[in-house]
Amino acid sequence: MDFFNALHISSSGLSAQRLRMNLISANLANMNTTRTKGGGPYRRKDPVFAAQAPAPLFRETLRDRQKEMLKEVVVIGIVEDSRSPIRKYDPGHPDADENGYVAMPNINIMEEMVNMISATRSYEANVSAIKAAKDMALKALEIGR
Repeated sequence: MDFFNALHISSSGLSAQRLRMNLISANLANMNTTRTKGGGPYRRKDPVFAAQAPAPLFRETLRDRQKEMLKEVVVIGIVEDSRSPIRKYDPGHPDADENGYVAMPNINIMEEMVNMISATRSYEANVSAIKAAKDMALKALEIGR
């Protein structure tokens, strides 16, 4: 694996974790949203990640064997939570049904915070991998002096 492949793979992980953190932020921001364009309460969203071979560059097509071992992170979709909304009794709410219950998003703040910490740690690990690749490249240049 060369320097640019290491950077490309780690940067794909950074992009994926950034999207994950954005979705978690949207989940937290909408935890009290009872009405959406699609109707009903906001549904919690999660990214779906997959490993995919990096996009081929000309020089990389000459090294197919090596390329088969490398994988980058891609987001293949965003799924909505299938859990039922939480029914909260609030007869004065404009979205309350005839019995006085409001359908609230099923978002647990503790679960979202744990996911945010996990995404942050994954992001930091990718930053460390990029820094290590950069440091190795600089050391290689120093050897050549």
